[in-house]
Parts: sequence; structure tokens; C-alpha cells
Amino acid sequence: MIDRWSAVVARRARLVLVGGLLATLLAAVYGLGVFDRLAQGGFDDPGSEASQALDLERETFGNRGVDVVAVYSDPDLRADEPAFQQAVADVVDALPAGAVSSVVPYYAAPEGIAERLVSADGHHAQVLISLAGATQDDFLASYDEISPLLPAGGGLETSVAGAYAVYDDVNAITSEDLKRAELISLPLVVLLALLIFGSLVAASMPAVVGVIALLGALAVLRLLTTVTDVSVFAVNVVSLIGIGLAIDYALFIISRFREELALLPEAPESAGLAMRRTLATAGRTVLFSGLTVAAAMASLLIFPQGFLRSMGYGGVAAVLVAVAAALTVLPAALVLLGRRVDAGRLPWRRRAAAASGHGSDGGRWAALARGVMRRPVAVSVGVVALLLLIASPFLGVRWGSVDYRVLPEDAPAHQAAVLINDEFGPETSQASLLFDDVPAADVEATLAAAARVPGVVDVQTIATQATDDGPRTLARVTWEGNSQTEASQQLVEQLRDLAPAQGDLLVGGLSAETVDLIDSVGSHLPWMGAIVVAVMLVLLFLAFGSIVLPLKAIAMNLVSIGAAFGVITWIFSDGHLAGLLGFTPQGFLDATNPILMLAILFGLSMDYEVFLLSRVREQWDRTGDNDLAVATGVQKTGRIITSAALLLGVVIGAFGTSGIVFMKMLGIGMLVALLIDATLVRALLVPATMKLLGDWNWYAPGPLARWWERFGFREGPEAGEDADVVVAERPYGSGAAEAGGPELTPVP
Repeated sequence: MIDRWSAVVARRARLVLVGGLLATLLAAVYGLGVFDRLAQGGFDDPGSEASQALDLERETFGNRGVDVVAVYSDPDLRADEPAFQQAVADVVDALPAGAVSSVVPYYAAPEGIAERLVSADGHHAQVLISLAGATQDDFLASYDEISPLLPAGGGLETSVAGAYAVYDDVNAITSEDLKRAELISLPLVVLLALLIFGSLVAASMPAVVGVIALLGALAVLRLLTTVTDVSVFAVNVVSLIGIGLAIDYALFIISRFREELALLPEAPESAGLAMRRTLATAGRTVLFSGLTVAAAMASLLIFPQGFLRSMGYGGVAAVLVAVAAALTVLPAALVLLGRRVDAGRLPWRRRAAAASGHGSDGGRWAALARGVMRRPVAVSVGVVALLLLIASPFLGVRWGSVDYRVLPEDAPAHQAAVLINDEFGPETSQASLLFDDVPAADVEATLAAAARVPGVVDVQTIATQATDDGPRTLARVTWEGNSQTEASQQLVEQLRDLAPAQGDLLVGGLSAETVDLIDSVGSHLPWMGAIVVAVMLVLLFLAFGSIVLPLKAIAMNLVSIGAAFGVITWIFSDGHLAGLLGFTPQGFLDATNPILMLAILFGLSMDYEVFLLSRVREQWDRTGDNDLAVATGVQKTGRIITSAALLLGVVIGAFGTSGIVFMKMLGIGMLVALLIDATLVRALLVPATMKLLGDWNWYAPGPLARWWERFGFREGPEAGEDADVVVAERPYGSGAAEAGGPELTPVP
């Protein structure tokens, strides 16, 4: 397939380029409207106890949860003064009845609640609002309707807290983060690519392909919103994957094209021939690498959480868009440019290219590989020990979920939450207790037992309703502390142990949702791991014809990813470097973040593994010498993989500047993993372990080996392809290119 496509690109480059650019233009027009269609939340399991409790509560009593907390403040007026109260009453009276299910202002709150809605100094007061609707989209629409009406007159300062205020700030900040990341990363990518390629034209192309991939990814995300919820966080994550991989793939394609073009004489058909060879080698590897990353992202679809599922859908789409851009628009542009791809070459790079003459197995990267292979045991043990040490903080990880601290400190919803904690006493959390078909006496006994649970400060019955299925009672349990702490999670577990003798007790609320989220992630994680490992074993066997290399690659990836988890635990859970990086430590990791990182990093790690081992396998097939194959593979790919990691690191690092802690954690964790993978793993651990394994690297049982010889994936044209060029072996050098390969000579 790739060979036929390469022939089409070589012959119809102008048509392919125009078609690709038109598709990009349409994607830009369509995709930029995605920001108004994104879903909030999505961190709950629809089948969990907390979700069932919330659904039953809304079905029976309507929405009784506090969705919005409006805080009104005045340094001079007190809340009990007529002017203050009238200004707040004007806001309450103006709220449309169709947008709210209940409003509890401080001046009309029931006894036991009213005193908690006014600050100790009397200058701050709260209004509790429950939004109208049956679905999250309904609540979002209701919040959008009331949000402009909440500011009070009379000089009162208004602060708005609550889940939907947080979501509103997250949406605005992620949009700004995306723009800032683009402004930071793309110019730096061009500058670094200029240093890597040494020419202005070649340097601009990875950034162009990255922009195409970004626009395509946004269009696919908007298309996905028509059939499923897509999380507000998905935009930045999907854009990160799309831009980063597109730049990586562009680097590999451009490097191989320049290499192949340098081996051909000056002739009109040379660019087409070079591109056919490029797509038959690097193009196949890009396609295969994209499949591995897409497979890793697809493993997220096994989770019931809408957030992770939307990341899976969007991640697969972003990878495929990046692959498509690297195999369509980029090759067509390169064919049309031909040798002009080196236009605007930097003067010192001309001299460096002319002076280059080291062999494919004799350069600095090969020397590093040989040095490692002289002491493979020491290097392997040392690198693994270092990575395990870096990973060690992860052993003490604590889990939680998203709250207001995911926002930067200057975000309005974050400031409002801090104001409530400062002015209205210690922060408190609540759980809802929904009794279904439980006799009144048992309800009272259970609530009395709940009041005796250590830490509980208040228990209140909210409502009782008779239904066809028996009586239902809703109660609230309050305790001091943040909803995401381990103590809050343990308290929920204690409440759930208070099962009545008859009927059912469902415990919900933010802390309960977090407990259920952690349980759900933990129960689905083994299945995700099994799927990823199985898919990677199959794909890597197809690529290299070995059952040993896939197992080794998976083991090394787990060690390097574990080191990245150790770093983010040390920073974001333990709170180190919080001031330098500009975030408020939460004291835990969001339970979904490592899952998302695991999927992305497993894919990206396999990305570089495929590029490196493809060249190693190519040399092994030629020589049958394991040490020579490893040294040659490291030499041919070392500089390119390092350059690709540097460019991808710039993109990831730019997203790591996000004001959203979730995105900052993801960006920094991925950057650390990328640096570890491109240095310690690819340059040291891979050569060392391949030396230790020797010929066992390429072992496969007889039947599998024979099957692979017939049907397996190989870099290079299929039999009968490229009939118009002759492939001849020769020593690397002759001033051709920095990464060696076979000499292509046109047939007379």
C-alpha cells in the first residue's frame, strides 16, 4: 500500500499538495468552533454508587446539590444592614425561575444553615444556588444564563465559587493556554529545526506540518462532539499529541528524504525517486509508529469515565491526522521542492556537510554504543537502579480528583473558594445519604450512627418522599477538611459501612465520587495494561520478527514511565518546586492523570523504539552481526531521535506552562519521560541489553519466524518495486548525508 501511495505522490505531487491544503483550510474553518462544544467533568463512572445516588436523588427530589455559591462582600456594610440585604435580594429576585431549581440566600436560610452563610465579621454572605436541568448540558446552559446576573449592585463585591464556576474558568484558561503554547512552541521549533537541518526551508516544514495537524485535530474533535461528550481538557492534550507527533514524523521524513536525494544525480526525476525510497522506509516506519501510538491511546476506551474515553477518541484521531499530514502534504511539498529543500542553508552548515565523512558504524553515536556494549552489565544495572530511585516517590502516592486547586491562584473561582475558607471558618465537605425503601426508624438509627463517625460535625435530614418503590430519604453529612483528602475518602468508606437492616443506603458527594473513581480506575487498569501489552507484542513482532525485543521494550518502557511518575509525585503531590512552577500543591495526584500519561508515554516510547530498531534490524538483515547492527542503528538514528525528542520536548514544555495544574502535571511528566527515554533508555539501556541478549534479540519460534519472513513488516520497497533504481551497498560517507543508507543509482 505504501509503495503504491509513494508512486502517486511522486507523479501527482501538485495535486496531492493542493488537496491537502484545501482539506486543511476546511478543517480550520470547522475546527475552530470546537471550544463552545466541549463537556465539563466526565470524571465519574456512570455505574458507580455515587452516580447512582445522584441520579436517584435528582429523580426523586430534583436537583438539591449546591452547584453555585455566590459570595457578596463589603468592607463597610454588614450583611444584616438593609442596603446590603436589598442588593443581594435584587440579584436573587432577578434569577430566572427556569434556570434554577432552588436558591437559598443567607437572609432566608433555614435555622442551622443561616448562621453558616454569614462570615464571623458580618461583612461577607453567601447565596446557595441549585441549577435547573436533568443533564450536565442542561446545568451548563443554566449556569451560562445566570452567570451574568450574579454581580450585585450597591458597591458589593461578588465572588462565585462551585463546580460550574471552576469549569467556566477551566474552559477560558485552556483556550488561552493553547494560544500561548502555540506562540511559544512553534517559533522555537523553527529555530531548533534551523539548527538541526541547517536550512531555512527544511526548518520551516516541521512547524507547518505541526500547524496542519493541530487544525486537523481540532476539526476531528468537533466532529466527535456530535456523537459523544469531549472533555474541555481534551483540546490541549489532543493538540499536544497532534503537534508533537507531526513534528516528530516530519523530522524523520525530511531527514530520510535529504539522505536519499543526496545519493542521486542531478535529474528531474531524482526528487520523485528519493521520495519513493523515503516513503518505502521512513514512511512505513511513520505509519507503523502511528499505529502503535493510536493503539496505546485506544486503550483508554475501556474506561467508563467520559473524560478518559474522550481522550482516547481524540488521541487516536490526533495521531491519525499527524500521520496523514506527514504522509501526504509533506511528501508532496518535498517532491515539488526537490533540492530546494536545502535553500537558505546556513554558511557554517555547508562547511560541516562537506567535511562529514564518518561511517555509519564509526561516528560518535556508534562510539557511544560500542562503549556501552563493552560494559553492558554495569550500564544496565546502573541505569535501571537510577530509574528505580527516581521512581521511588511514586510508592507513597496519594490519589484524589479535580477541585478548585486545579486552577491558578489568580483564577476567580479559585479566589472565591479561598475567600470562603478564610471568612466562613474551616473548609468543610459533605456526603449525601440517600435511603431507598428504608423504614423511618432505621433511617434515624443510621443517621445517629453517622453522627458518631469520627470527624463528622453535622448530620441533617433534607427531605423525605414516598414513591411506588417505597419511601426515600435524603440526608447530608458534613465534616471538616477538603473533599479530596485521604481522611475524607476514609470517612466515606465508614459511612458506606452503615448499611441499614432493610432497604438500600447510597452514599454520594464529591468525596464519594473520588472513592468510586479510584476504585474504577484500579479495576480497569489491569485490562488496559493487558490490551496495551498484547497490542504492542503483536505490532512489534510484525515490525521486527522477534518475540524477545517486544518483551524487552515493554519492560524498559515501564521502568522509564515509572521514573516519570516518581517525578510528578515528588513535585505535584509532595509539593516540591511549587513556587518555581507556579501552582498550589493538592497533596495528591489526580487519579486519571497517570492513566492518561501511561497511554501517551507508552505510545511515544514505542515511537522511538520503532525508529531505532528499524535501522538495527535493517543492518542485522544485511550482516547478521548483532554488535555491528546495534552500533549502526544507534549511529544512524541517534542524532535524529535526539533532535526529535528536543522538538517534541519544546512542544510539551510549552503546554507545561499551562495555568491548569492538570495540564502542567501532564506536560512536565511527559517532558521528564521524554528526556529519560531519549537519553538513558535509547542511548544506554537499549545497546546494553541488546549486547547482553546477543542473537537472542532476534529469536522467534520456527513457525512464527517463517510466517514473519513471508508477511512481516520490513523497511524497504516490496519485491518488484522501485524497478527504476538499483540499490547498491557502499561504505557510508562520500559527503552524502549524516545518516547513512544504500546508494541509489538510476538505471541507464
